[in-house]
Amino acid sequence: MCGIVGVIGTQPASPILLDALRRLEYRGYDSAGIATINDGVLTRRRAEGKLGNLAASLAATALLGTTGIGHTRWATHGAPTESNAHPHGTARVAVVHNGIIENHAELKVELVAAGQVFTTETDTETVAQLLDLYLAQGMTPEAASAKAFPQLHGAYAIAVVFAGHPDLLIGARNGAPLAVGFGDGEMFLGSDALALAPLTQRIAYLDDGDWVVVKSAGATFYDLNGREVAREIRRTALTGAAVGKGNFRHFMEKELHEHPAVLGDTLHQLVNPGTRAVGLPPMPFDLSKINRVTISACGSAFYAGAVARNWIEGVAGIACDADVASEFRYRNPPMDKGGLGLLVSQSGETADTLAALRYMKSAGQHVLSVVNVPESSMERESDAILPTIAGPEIGVASTKAFTAQLAVLACLTIALGRARGTISIAEEIRLTHALLEVPGRAAEILEHDAHIQRIAARIAEARDVLYLGRGSCFPIAMEGALKLKEISYIHAEGYAAGEMKHGPIALIDRNVPVIAIAPSGPLFEKTASNLQEAAARGGQMIVFSDAEGAAKLAGIAQETVVLPKVDPFVAPILYAIPVQLLAYHVAVLKGTDVDQPRNLAKSVTVE
Repeated sequence: MCGIVGVIGTQPASPILLDALRRLEYRGYDSAGIATINDGVLTRRRAEGKLGNLAASLAATALLGTTGIGHTRWATHGAPTESNAHPHGTARVAVVHNGIIENHAELKVELVAAGQVFTTETDTETVAQLLDLYLAQGMTPEAASAKAFPQLHGAYAIAVVFAGHPDLLIGARNGAPLAVGFGDGEMFLGSDALALAPLTQRIAYLDDGDWVVVKSAGATFYDLNGREVAREIRRTALTGAAVGKGNFRHFMEKELHEHPAVLGDTLHQLVNPGTRAVGLPPMPFDLSKINRVTISACGSAFYAGAVARNWIEGVAGIACDADVASEFRYRNPPMDKGGLGLLVSQSGETADTLAALRYMKSAGQHVLSVVNVPESSMERESDAILPTIAGPEIGVASTKAFTAQLAVLACLTIALGRARGTISIAEEIRLTHALLEVPGRAAEILEHDAHIQRIAARIAEARDVLYLGRGSCFPIAMEGALKLKEISYIHAEGYAAGEMKHGPIALIDRNVPVIAIAPSGPLFEKTASNLQEAAARGGQMIVFSDAEGAAKLAGIAQETVVLPKVDPFVAPILYAIPVQLLAYHVAVLKGTDVDQPRNLAKSVTVE
C-alpha cells in the first residue's frame, strides 16, 4: 500500500513531506519522491530505494516552496526505478497515486493520439497526461479534474499540484483511502491520519468517488458527479509520539513486547472484570437470531478468523464459514438473509476484504467488522464494528494486532453463546476468567525471549520448515509459517497435524525443522502421535507446549519452550506470541529488513 502526503503550508514543504513519508514507511515501498511549487514552477525529486536516498538528494539540492506532494511507491506497473517513481507529471501538473488505473492502456492510446508524450511505464502517468491535455486546452485545474476523474477505472487515491497555483491541492479517492487534514492557515492531504498526526488532529475522509479541492482556507468536497457534498471533520486521537521505537531495534520487536498491554486494553473494553460478563457495544441486530456466521479476511487476519470459526462452532454452536477474502466473492456464495458477515482487518482498508464486505451487504447479511483503525472505510461501511485497541502497528508483519483480533473474536464468541443460550452464565464466567488471565500470561511468554532466540539459530539455516497444529491451534501453525516466510524469506508451511501423513511427511528429514503448536488438552494425544511420526523420519522437533505436554514429548523434542498452562479456549492467543518471536529472531539472524520485508505492503489496497 503506497503512501501519499500533500501540504499547503507556511513553511518549506519538502522537510514536512519527507517527515510525513517516514511515518508512512510502514506501508512498504520501493521508491519515493516529492514535488513542490516555487515561484509558480513545479520541481520534482525522486529516488529508487529507501527514503534515505531521497533525503540525501534533497540535502544536496533543496526543493523550495511551501506547497507540495510526496509519495512512497510500491511498484505495480513498471519496475521500482527512479524514472517510474512518483510524482509523475509535466510542466503543468504533478500527480501521486495509490492503486491501479485499470483502463490506463486504453486511455494511453487516446492520449498519444492527441499528442501527449509518455516517458514512463506506469499507469499513474496516464492521470498526469490526461490532466495535462485538459489544462493545455485552457481548462482550470478544477474543471480538468472534474472531467478527468470520472474517466478513471479502478482503485485509486490521487493527489495533484498544478504549476502557477501554489494555493491548490486536488485529491480524489475510489477504493483507496485519502484524508484531508485541517490546520491553522495550512491544509494537508494524507493516506491516513498517522501520516498527518504531528501536523493536525482534525481530519476528514473522502468517500469512494469523492474528489476534493484543498486551499489554505479550507476544503471543498465533490462527489463523482461534481455535486458539492459535506464530509464530517473528525478529531483523531493519534499523536506524533505514537510511532517511536523506544529502546527497541525494530518496530516489530517493540510491537511484540506490547502484546500484554494491547491484550489488556482490548479485553477491558469488552469484559467487566467484576461480573466476568462480556459487554459488546450496542448492535443494530439481534445476536440471538444469528444462525450462520461467514468470516472473511486476508493474511494473518484470516488466520484469526479461522480460529474464530473453531470457537463459534464449538462454543456458540453456530454454523460458521471462513474464507480468504480474495476468493470469497468470486464464488458468488449463496447466503441466507439475516446471517452475520464478519470481517477482520487491521487497517480497515484491505481491498479484497472491503469487496467481501460489500458482497455480504448485497446478500442481506448483517455486517460486523473487527478493525484497528476506527476511521477506516470498513468502519464507515459496516453495520457495527468491534475495535481492537492495538494502537498503530508499524511493522509490516502483523503481531499485536493479530492477538488483539483473537481477543475480540473470543469475546464475540462468548456473547453469541450467551445470546443463543448455548453456554450458561457459569460457563461465561469460566471463559472470561481465562481471557482476563491472558495479558499476564503473555508477559510470562515474553520472558522466554532469550530461549527462543537460541532456537532461532537452528531455524536460520533451514531451507524448509513445517509447522503443525490441531483444532484452534492449526491456524496458529499457519500464522507461524506465514511470519517466517514474510520476514526471513525461508519457505515454511503450516499444516493440520493430522494431514501430515497425507503428503507433507514426504518432506521430512534431518534438515527440516518441525515446529509443533501442542498445548495439553483434548487434542494433545492426537497431536503427539503425529509428532512421533515426524520424529521417526528424522525431523528436528521444536515443541511449544505447557509443562504437562512438554514432559510427554521430552523423548522426541530437540527443543521445547514450556509455556504457561491455560484453558484450551485461550491457548491460540498465547501460542501466537512465541511463533511470532521465533520468526523475528530468525529474520534478525539472517539480516533481513524486519520491519519492511521485500515485496510486501502493510495493507493491500488493490487486488
